[in-house]
Amino acid sequence: MALSLLRHRAASAARCARHAPASTSVKPRVRQNSTFGQLEEVPPETAEDWTNFQLKRAEYQSLLENLGEYGSSQSRENTFQPHHSLHRPVAPKDVTLSALLASGAHFGHSQKRMNPNFVPYAYGVRAGITVIDLDHTLPLLRRAAQVVRGVAARGGSVVFVGTRSDLRSAVRLAAERMGKQGYHVGERWLPGTLTNKVHMFGPEVARDEQVVPDLVVFLNPIPNIHAIRECALEHVPTIGIVDSNVDPRVVMYPIPANDESTRTAELIAGLLSVAGREGVAIYEEQQARAASRRAARHREQHIG
Repeated sequence: MALSLLRHRAASAARCARHAPASTSVKPRVRQNSTFGQLEEVPPETAEDWTNFQLKRAEYQSLLENLGEYGSSQSRENTFQPHHSLHRPVAPKDVTLSALLASGAHFGHSQKRMNPNFVPYAYGVRAGITVIDLDHTLPLLRRAAQVVRGVAARGGSVVFVGTRSDLRSAVRLAAERMGKQGYHVGERWLPGTLTNKVHMFGPEVARDEQVVPDLVVFLNPIPNIHAIRECALEHVPTIGIVDSNVDPRVVMYPIPANDESTRTAELIAGLLSVAGREGVAIYEEQQARAASRRAARHREQHIG
């Protein structure tokens, strides 16, 4: 019985194999969105290939321009990208709660670690984690931006301090945006940089040059608490990202936010550097006007 059933199944399988079509080679498919946006398998080599390539691109762009108003207006240029906060920061007037929320600025530490002085900036507790109230963060962030702009507009120097490895690029780019008035510390704040400047820089440099900054911005205040003490002793105003486990009074202008989030630090450092760049432009414009007035006064004296 079992042997006859096995022979019957074998014969059925053989008949199916005879009627099955022969296998054909599968060509690789090219993904395409339209006839104009088809990707080329072979790169253009001759002048004719390049001409056809440019014509297809022009037709595709004209199609987008004619039909773009009927579809979505989103593109790579006007859509948020994770690297925008580092390389293309927004101005203080353009920052929103959505941007802070997307960067994770609302995440605090465990409820057990919350500092009692941080209670006014806490929204609540979720799953044992303190949630920071971004309605307080946004106006304090804009206030800090006004401070940076005002210091830079009066020719002051600003130092950005971020001593974690993931913050070095943020403080470096922030200082570069401010030009000669911006500085950064990304490795380690040497103790005595401000309080023992004669020994650190030498008597001539400490006497002839300004080694004490006019403003210091801390992206991670707790590991640099000794630097904050030096700023307090030298009467240097400070701005800092304050998490839920930190006393907001350690810095002069606190910004309640998640100090362990790289994206939050990049967003805040970029925004403050843009404000500082605006202040530098105001200062340079004032210097140019003063120079032109002095030149005009000098010409009048020579004519008279």
